[in-house]
Amino acid sequence: MEHHHKPGLRVRLRITAARRRAWLSACLRPPCRKPPRRDHSDSVHKVARREIGGGHRRPPRPAAPSSSSFSCPEKFRNFQLQEEYDTYDDEVHFLVKLPFLCTRTKIIEIVAAKDVIFALAQSGLCAAFNRTTNKRICYLNISPDEVIRSLFYNKNNESLITVSVYESDRFSSLKCRTTPIEYIRRGQLKDGFPLFETESLKYPGFVEFDDVNGKVLTFSAKGCTYKVFDLKNYNFLYSICDENIQEIKISPGIMLVIYNYKKTNCHVPLTILSIEDGTPLKTFNQLLHRNRKVDFIEQFNEKLLVKQDKENLQIIDVRNSDLIEVNKTEFMTPSAFIFLYENNLFLTFCNRTVAAWNFRGELVTSFEDHELWHPNCNTNNIYITAGHDLIISYCKVSKQRADCVDSEAGEVLSMGSINMSDIFTGKCVAKISPADPTLTIAPRRRGDDSRSTIRSTVPEALEDITALFYDEDRNEIYTGNSKGLVHVWSN
Repeated sequence: MEHHHKPGLRVRLRITAARRRAWLSACLRPPCRKPPRRDHSDSVHKVARREIGGGHRRPPRPAAPSSSSFSCPEKFRNFQLQEEYDTYDDEVHFLVKLPFLCTRTKIIEIVAAKDVIFALAQSGLCAAFNRTTNKRICYLNISPDEVIRSLFYNKNNESLITVSVYESDRFSSLKCRTTPIEYIRRGQLKDGFPLFETESLKYPGFVEFDDVNGKVLTFSAKGCTYKVFDLKNYNFLYSICDENIQEIKISPGIMLVIYNYKKTNCHVPLTILSIEDGTPLKTFNQLLHRNRKVDFIEQFNEKLLVKQDKENLQIIDVRNSDLIEVNKTEFMTPSAFIFLYENNLFLTFCNRTVAAWNFRGELVTSFEDHELWHPNCNTNNIYITAGHDLIISYCKVSKQRADCVDSEAGEVLSMGSINMSDIFTGKCVAKISPADPTLTIAPRRRGDDSRSTIRSTVPEALEDITALFYDEDRNEIYTGNSKGLVHVWSN
């Protein structure tokens, strides 16, 4: 995919500089793909007028029924297994010096830009494949001791940012590098250049890419300094230095600063800043239930979401302090959120289930036949389309259609299905399932020498999928599995 970020989605791709071998699991929060940058040139005035108070506010656009229920079955009809790419081969041994980089591990992230597919393995090895020729272009590890932690496609300048750690400093510090996609296509990795070299991103430092506002946020533990950079040209914009800050969360046009507080406190100090220049827009104390752990504090435009352990969800309007509570029996603390800004909704992920809520605290959608395969949802194994109408996930095969059941053990085999569900209705509108007898490996066209060699069977390709990506322009789904293989599904 020419990595299409979804407009109006909240993104938090935060990578922390974890100690020792903690690089094995990237720290990505919350789980959503990176949306396109929106124009916030007058954010200070917009936020002051709309989020903080004063003036008239346009009512939220109603969540109208989606047309995906009509278009998606046709769009995904006759999907077949088209290609298979292997991240590993003997060539790896000549390029890296760390033994674990040569060990076959699962794919944890897939990113596509233009006609290039990037597959990042849990070991830290990252390979680039040309979707036109179906050949591997190169490995992105330009240093023999480089362990790549995460990828970010910057659509502003059509480049790929890699975030890595190195054995030379015991994997303790993050290093960022940007390389134009065209250079990668030609194998000219050396023509990329490092980013944020002046920043000390040692643990617990981090770098966070926010494509909604077109900003990069870094944190240096040395001096407790947060810095904001422009994502278009990486120019430094401003810094925030305060050892009392516990966390900063980003929303369109604004940042929510959460200050340190104790469990015994009856309030948490908060400040809302303009994302453009760091100007304070509102400072206030949010009341808390004393001696209750805070599960989360999230900002969504003028709405503040606060959830404490064994307490109701609170939705507070920061303009006028209006409060809506959702009973704790109805709203359980999710493992992750996805904010759909354009539709004024948010998705929650909890115990393999997905639900859509509005900011009146009402459950809008419960998804049928969409039980996630992985208990802990993350950024890389779901996809939401640009129209905010479809969620694509790797799911468990429904019991009604589980023809592939071991009759003796009575357990579903270790393979799932790729489900496409309508966000507004919760209906499963299309599926790539091992129970589908028509699902096959697409035949090779006569004279097509670009076709890769597919060694997996269709059930094997649907077994233990660990990463998923949808190219909306090409109408192709890319999946990676625990064997380090990448598969292409299309019609």
